Formats: sequence, structure tokens, C-alpha cells
Amino acid sequence: MEQFRGVGDKATLVKITVLRGNNLRGNKAESILNYVRAEFNGIVLGDSQKLDAAVDQGVDYNFTCSFECSDAAHTLDDMAHKPVILTVIEVLPKEKKQKEEKTAVIGQAIVDLLPLLHGQVSFFSTVLLHPTPGSPAEAASQEGSCKVGPTLDVTVCVPEPLLSGVQLSDSNLLKVTVETAYSVPEVWNPVSGSGPLSSYVAALQVPLTAEKEQVLMFSNGLLKVGGESEPMGRPRKWPLGPLLAPGAQFIPGVSMDGEPIEMEDGDLTSIEDRDFRKEAETNKKRVSWDTERRCFLDADGAACLTRRIAESRLWPVEVMRSPQVGATKGGKDLIKSLLGEDETQLSFHGVAYVDMAPLLYPGARRVRGAYRLYPFYDSDLLVKAKRNISVLRESIRAPATQGRGRAPSSVGSCKAVPSKMFDGGHKGGKDTKESPKRMYADSRTYIIIEIALEKSLVPKRSREELAKRVMELIPPRAPLPRRPAGAERAVQEYQAQIASVAGQVLEQYQQLFGPAFLPGEKPLDPTSQEQRKTKLLGELNYSGKYFAFKEQIKYSVVRIVREKMLRTEAFSDPEQLQAFLSQLYVFLVDEMHVALNKMAQRALAQELLCPGGGLSSSYHLALARLQLLRAEYGSAESSLKEALNDSFQDPDVWALFGHIHHLTGEFGKAQECYERTLDFVTDATDTHPIYLRLGSIYLQEGEFQRAKTTYLRACKSSPSCLTWLGLGIACYRLGELTEAEDALTEANILNNGNAEVWGYLSLVCLQTGRRLEAEQSYKYALKLNLQKEAVIREIKALQDHVGFGNPCF
Repeated sequence: MEQFRGVGDKATLVKITVLRGNNLRGNKAESILNYVRAEFNGIVLGDSQKLDAAVDQGVDYNFTCSFECSDAAHTLDDMAHKPVILTVIEVLPKEKKQKEEKTAVIGQAIVDLLPLLHGQVSFFSTVLLHPTPGSPAEAASQEGSCKVGPTLDVTVCVPEPLLSGVQLSDSNLLKVTVETAYSVPEVWNPVSGSGPLSSYVAALQVPLTAEKEQVLMFSNGLLKVGGESEPMGRPRKWPLGPLLAPGAQFIPGVSMDGEPIEMEDGDLTSIEDRDFRKEAETNKKRVSWDTERRCFLDADGAACLTRRIAESRLWPVEVMRSPQVGATKGGKDLIKSLLGEDETQLSFHGVAYVDMAPLLYPGARRVRGAYRLYPFYDSDLLVKAKRNISVLRESIRAPATQGRGRAPSSVGSCKAVPSKMFDGGHKGGKDTKESPKRMYADSRTYIIIEIALEKSLVPKRSREELAKRVMELIPPRAPLPRRPAGAERAVQEYQAQIASVAGQVLEQYQQLFGPAFLPGEKPLDPTSQEQRKTKLLGELNYSGKYFAFKEQIKYSVVRIVREKMLRTEAFSDPEQLQAFLSQLYVFLVDEMHVALNKMAQRALAQELLCPGGGLSSSYHLALARLQLLRAEYGSAESSLKEALNDSFQDPDVWALFGHIHHLTGEFGKAQECYERTLDFVTDATDTHPIYLRLGSIYLQEGEFQRAKTTYLRACKSSPSCLTWLGLGIACYRLGELTEAEDALTEANILNNGNAEVWGYLSLVCLQTGRRLEAEQSYKYALKLNLQKEAVIREIKALQDHVGFGNPCF
């Protein structure tokens, strides 16, 4: 794997050029003396020269500044979530006896550097210059006298791509958005005049590389009164401190769009929750962040994120109340106000657990929903999220401990971080109304969070282009010659197969023992005959020929049985019936025995133990298959959950989950598992039953187009009578009669003994006005004992409607 640039590698120079300012307004009516200041990552990159320009006219700055991007400073992650800030400053005329010139900020513009992380080496952008409060530009905007707002023309370039092709392909961009906490407790709102103003902080921890994790802090959450809903399509904010121009805090072109509750991934999605959420999101108090934090993940960071989600699907997002910046003196006073006297308690410390497992679905790139807020307990954190560190508590303690010569606790490793177990922030005492447990339970507080990726962690199978018409999937065939049909033909074919197999067995015998019969030689004694027979069978078994011969004969036997079942008259002699059933029973039992033996041989061939000892996921998967054969569905599901711990992306595990749900009648869950299985890039071991069962579920639910697509894929990958039948039914339900007939005809060619195929052929012929074919198909369906009562009723109703198709008419 190609490595990203290290600290010691050469840094890349990022150049920003402010070309021109447009439609600028200052305090003077005629002209404006101004300059541009550029900042990035808290550092001033430089100021342009001071230029005089006419009001509402352009000014050519041609000002270039730069910074170095490296792993030491101004990292790729910095560029992902921090923009370049351009501030236009007016130089005011000097008054009498004034020693130093006065300035006024006209506005600020934001330049997003994300295109550089997408592989571009340069880009041009015209960015809006957001006016500062009280500036002439703001006044002109409010009055409507300025039709076109002030803008800056900017170019950004690098001498070479920041990422190579491999790095660009393997890296990812994680976007975490903390939107709004609704139905917040009453005690979150301090009594007027009782203390400093408060804001609210949310935090979570994510891996950026295999060695480093980053705590994402969402500060400045503001408490709002209810009375109206948050507007849809509102912009998302940069994770920056307050800017001079309020409009500059919004990320250009990025907004928050709501979606139906039933489409969310989080909590509170049931019908019973909707009235409560509507009330909470309209009338109750809430805390608003509306902030998006982007994180650049290198290849190892993306792999680490995948592994961490597989290890623990619940990720904690912590919330607390803090005094607003400037409300305290800082230092120890600030730490005390946040942690409390014993340095373990946080003010209104809560936590939401975000289920990240949906991001491991093939092709999935986003989870979003309403997540309940719970009181923070270290014990809950360990059980639910397998973590023992409060990132908020550690982040606050670090500055205080550094001043006393104590190193801050590490929160920057993808591996388990050893750390002292802090006492829970809310232990002991009575469960009063204001205690965190009651506080969150009574108010039912929840927080809207979205976590999105630019690329999915688990790739999704790219859907191949399906045939436009069913006939394109049907292989060309020469016209079938007229030959004897029925049971007589099946017996002849069976006898021919027996003769062929006998000849091959004789050839094997001669290879082992020489000619079977030589003139003048005495016959073998019974002992020698038995020895030769045993050796011959052993050789046939060892070479695999025995199984091949058995398979060769089996299809002829199946054909005989099928032809016998097509007889139109009943057995008159009970002994004949019993003899037939006995033969059929022996055949079926033999075939079941063969199938079970084959299954026991999938299991033995697999590696059942992990290299380091212990049972592997292959063992649990093989055990689940055996338990499924025994109809031990609960045990099979438990085994699959064990297999899932080591192989979350194994399609065979999800396929078997689907089979269990299908066999137990949980068709909705089966559908989810089958869809997930087929979305993996790697095929499951046997996709045929998956396609058949998923297509059947779609037919039952009336999703005929999805059923058609599924059966089309099945007919392309593993065609059989049942796949073509399913495709024919789906096409018939969609009103595509020509397609339906093509598919049903192909099903009939592969197996002309399927009663349901004949039933649907009869329906097609009734719909297309073909009397004789409709009647003949119906006769065959009845002779083959069509069991689908609904199909029979549908045929008879259509026969009554069109007036033909039933021999009784």
C-alpha cells in the first residue's frame, strides 16, 4: 500500500491569489481605500497592498500568499475542515491630530480548499464577500439598493497533486454533522441573572490514521425557545470560532435537508413517536449546532474505521453545558466550572449512542437519525461502546494537567487505550427530579446526528446491464427433431445410459486387471471376484468416476419418474401404486443421502480453527449450516452471530441469515439479508436459492419490477425452470405478455412437468386470444395437479370472461 507523506517528507506549497474585488462599498460615497488579509488555520498569511477604488467598481488586487501543507503543520485534515478566510479592510481617512490610521472591516469571504483533496492542482472561484454588521455593504443589502453583492475572484493552486492516484483512490472523507438536540430538559436553561450565559458542546472521537484518533468538538450550541420548526434547507456551519461576518460561518453550497422519519437510522422512528417528535420539533426548547466537521482519512484510517465499527457498532457522542467564551477568567476557574470540584463531574453530561453498523452495508455512505440522550455513566460506556474514556472529560482535563507537569491522557490510538477508570460523573445521591437519570428520561431528549462518507467503506457490486428483452437471455437452439416421447423414450434413454456406464466400468476393469475374459482361462473363484470388485469400487470412488456415473444415470431416473407422474389415469392396482411409491421413496432418500454427504464434505474442507487458536468464523458458519439442516433455527442464528464477529463482510453469513428468516416466515428480514448478500462485490457460495427466494418475496409483496430484475439476474447467472418461471410471472403481472410467454416457454423447455408453468401459459394464451393453446395448457396444468388455488381461480375467472379455454364449455 502506498504510504502518505510523513513529517520528514517535502511539504507542498499551497498558493492563494486574490485577483479582484467586485462591487465593493465603503464609508465614503465616492471611493474606498482598502486591502485584503488572508488567514488559514489561525495564522495570518499576509496582507495585500492598499488600493483605492471607486465605489461599486472593481479593484485588481493580484495578491498572492501561501502556506505549506505537511504532516507537521497545515495537514490534509486541516484543509478538509478549515477554509481560507479573506477579510477586506477599509482604511478610514485620518482626522486632525490622529497619529494612527483607523480601519473598518467591510466583509469576509470563505475559500473552501476541498477541490485540492479531490486531486485538482488548481481551481478558480468567485466567493461572496459577507458584510459585517453595520457596514455600508450590509446597509445597502438591507435597503435593496445593491442588486449585485460584493465578491472576490480567487485562484488556488499547488505545484503537484496533494495525493497520488493510489492515495486518492484509497483515502476517504468523513463528514460528521451535529444538527439539533430537541426536547431538552428545563434545567438546561439557567435562571435569568443566576449565572454566566451558557453554550453546549458535543464531542466524539474518530480515527484519522492507524496511529491517530481525533476528538471532534462541536462548540457553541445555542439554546433556543420553541414556537416554530427549524427551517429545512438551512446551511451548515464551519467548525470555527465566531467570525466577524456572521454570513461567513456557513459552508457554501451545503445545506441540511430533512427526510421522512421512517427513512432515518436512529431511535424514535415508530409511528407512536411521530406525534411526540412533531411537538418537540415545533414547540419545545432545543439546542442548535448545525455544524459539519470534515475529516480526511488516509487508507489506514478508513480501514481502522471499518474495523472499529465491526468491533463495536455503537459510537458515543457526548454532550455537556459550558460557559460561553469570556464568561469566566479561564485557567483553573474555567476547569472548575466545567468539571466541578472533584474534577470528575461535567455539567449535564449526557451521551447518545449512534449505531454505525449501517455504514458496513455494501455501498452505504450515510447514517442519520434522532438518537436518544442518556446520562453519562462510565459503566454504560464500557458495556455499550467498549470504551473506558470520556473524550469530553479528557479534553478538558488535558490543559489543566499539562500546567502541573502531568501529561494528558492519550485519546489518539486506534487500539485500546489503557486509562484510569474515572468515577461516574453522576454516582450516588437520591434520584431527584433534577438528577440526570430523571432529567433525560422525563424530557425524552434526543439529538439529530448525521455521519456521512464520500466513499462507502464496503464496496457495492456494480449492477451489470441487464438484457432489454427476455429473448436476449435465451440461448439459440436448433429445432428439436421428432422423437419418441413419454415414458417409453425415458426408459430407452435410461437403458442407453446404463450401457454407456457399463462400457466405461468395463474399460476401468481392464485397466486394472487386464482382459475380463480370455479363451481357456478358468473362472475366478468367489473370493478373488470379491477382492477385484472391492478394488474396482475403491478406484472408481477415488477417481470420482463413481459419482460421475451416478449423476449420469440420475437424470435418466428422474425423467422416468417424471414421465410416470404425468400419466393421466389413476393406479387401478394398489400393489402397483405401492411399488411405484416405494421406488420413488428409495430414489428420493438416496438423493437426500448424497446431498447430505456433499454438505458434510463443505464443512470438512474448511479451516475450522483460527491460526492463533480458538474457533474461526468458518467453524461457526459450517455449524450454522448443519443446524439449519436440522431445523434448529435458534441455534443456527446464534452460530451466525458468532461468525459475524470475525466476518462482517462475508456474503455467506448474510445469505444463511436470510434462509433462516425465510424458513421461519420472517420474510421482511429475509429480504433485507438477501439484498445485502447480493450487494457484496463477492458472490455467495450459492446464489441460486437467494435469487429464487428474494424474487418470490417481491412477487408476494407486489413489487413486480424488482421481482423481474431479480429473476433476470438469476436467469443470467444460473438459469433453471424456476428462475424462468419467476421471470414469466413477473412479466405477466407487469402486463408484458410477449416477455412473459418467452420466459414461460423457456421454463417449459427445461422442465415440461411443472404445473405452474402450464397454468401461466394458459393465462397468457387467454389474454392473447389463442383458444386451442389456452385449452391445451389448461389441460396439462390439471393433469400435473396444479396446487396453486389462486392461479386456478384466476384461470377460471379469465376463462369465464373471454368465453373459451375450458374443455367443459
